[in-house]
Amino acid sequence: MRCPHCDEMNDKVLESRQNASGTSIRRRRECNSCGYRFTSYEQIEDKPLMVIKRDGRRERFDLNKIGRGIRTCTDKLDIPESSVETLLHNIEDAIMLKVGSKREITSSDIGDETLKQLKEVNLVAYVRFAAVYKAFDDLTQFIAEIQQLGRELQ
Repeated sequence: MRCPHCDEMNDKVLESRQNASGTSIRRRRECNSCGYRFTSYEQIEDKPLMVIKRDGRRERFDLNKIGRGIRTCTDKLDIPESSVETLLHNIEDAIMLKVGSKREITSSDIGDETLKQLKEVNLVAYVRFAAVYKAFDDLTQFIAEIQQLGRELQ
C-alpha cells in the first residue's frame, strides 16, 4: 500500500481488526521507509445497502451523511473527533447487523439507531439531533423530549 506521507510502496501491518458484523477489516500500517503510521480499510465488494426514504425513494447508504449530521449536532461541544469516529463505526456496525442479508433499511431505523448511540455519548447532542430528525416545530416538543430523557435517567 502506498504511504500517504512519502509515497513509497513499502509498509508493514501492525494490527488488524474486523468490525462487529465482519464486513470490513481495519488495518493499522507503518511505512518501512519513513515510519509514518496510517490506517487502511478492507471491505467486501458487495451489493450496496439501500436506504428506503420516508417518501418511498431508495438511495445508497452513505455513512458520510450520518457523519455530517453528528458533526453538526456535536459542534462546539467537548467531544473529540475520535469519539465521533467511534460513534459512526458503532452506528454502522449496528445497522449492518440489523440489515443482515436484506440489504435494505428504512431511514427511520437509521435515525433511531443514531439517536440511541448519541444518547450514550452526549445528551445535548442527542437533543440537537432529535430536534432535526423528529422535525420539532415548537418548544413543547423540545420540553417533552427532555422530560422523557429525565425519566429514563432516573
